[in-house]
Amino acid sequence: MPFQHPFQESQFDLFDWYPKFRECQSHFVEHAQHSGPVQAVAAFVNILLPFQKAQKNEREPSDNTESAASLVALVPYIRRLVATGFDTPAVLHGFFGDDWSEGIGQIHEMERRNFLFAAKSENWVNVKSSYDIEDSQAVPFLRPLQGATEEEIQSAESSWSEWLAMQDWMLGPRAPPGEPNYAYSLAWQKSKAESATEEREERKIKDHRLHTPPTPDNNPL
Repeated sequence: MPFQHPFQESQFDLFDWYPKFRECQSHFVEHAQHSGPVQAVAAFVNILLPFQKAQKNEREPSDNTESAASLVALVPYIRRLVATGFDTPAVLHGFFGDDWSEGIGQIHEMERRNFLFAAKSENWVNVKSSYDIEDSQAVPFLRPLQGATEEEIQSAESSWSEWLAMQDWMLGPRAPPGEPNYAYSLAWQKSKAESATEEREERKIKDHRLHTPPTPDNNPL
């Protein structure tokens, strides 16, 4: 059975991607976090860099830089840059190096989509809370997604429709008519809502008739 990856882009190859991702990890740990511009951005968006966490925990950095790099998660930094509007190509290049597009580009796209979904799902307070990090690393502010394109919005809409279908178990053989793969179209949602409303109205009418005593006009006797 061929390997199935979770990304929408069919040309994405997970195993070609991983070495590029490791290069981004190494660049971030060995070089970027020690540079002034990266430290300035990290301070402004209130997120500790790996060496700062080590100092905070009073631990000595590992002598094995490759091993140390592999232990650093990049997603929290990408999430913080997205939520604060600092996820520009220049900043991403500064954090993750020349190969950032190949190494963390897919993760960046997914986190931008997740930010759109978070804004659609919750109010500002809850969205902000979901982007806070423990140890006093609360996100200081949120900015609407920067540089969004029509293609990106359409892709997010498609994924959001897929999630709505998932919520109602409209998957596989239960997928909405005409869209067997995953889409949960607005027309389908509207039709479903209208049907539910009609059913409620019919039940109200029946209940009213059952509980309304007969009058001389409608008494068959």
